[in-house]
Amino acid sequence: MQIPETGSYCHYVSKLKINHPDRIYHDNFYGKEVHDDNELFGRLILEINQAGLSWTTILQKQDNLRKAYSNFNIKKVSMYSNDDIESLLSNAGIIRNRLKINAIIYNANKIIEIQKDFGSFYLWLKKLKCKDIEDWIKIFKSNFKFTGPEITREFLISTAFVKGAHVKSCPSYKY
Repeated sequence: MQIPETGSYCHYVSKLKINHPDRIYHDNFYGKEVHDDNELFGRLILEINQAGLSWTTILQKQDNLRKAYSNFNIKKVSMYSNDDIESLLSNAGIIRNRLKINAIIYNANKIIEIQKDFGSFYLWLKKLKCKDIEDWIKIFKSNFKFTGPEITREFLISTAFVKGAHVKSCPSYKY
């Protein structure tokens, strides 16, 4: 196997054991298309939670995050109450940040609006004709909370809406 270019996520994970969370994510999920709205929402939840933390930390908490956020069910999360927020804030298995939690609930409600107007979050993303990443960032900033440039970019790359997940020397490269 050829070792991917130094400095890339691909290069980093190529040196990890096959059962390391980053290696599993890279080899099975990163840069692969996601069509299901709840799974897209889940990826957005992971990216929002990653802000200021290591990606490995988020991957280690992924199952807890999925459980805490109702299996990433958009409709259920959109209806979270103050009691649900307090429950999340006391859950040691997840990232307990009120701003992130509130943003996730807000974003769930925004995705429901998008689904009503476009049929699905996925179709809305597909219909957007962004020329470059800057266009995507502007659209996300005007629609969602806690989606700065890096979170938006990584969400779009990880779900294959934007190319760049893998370097050419990576076995997962498909462009």
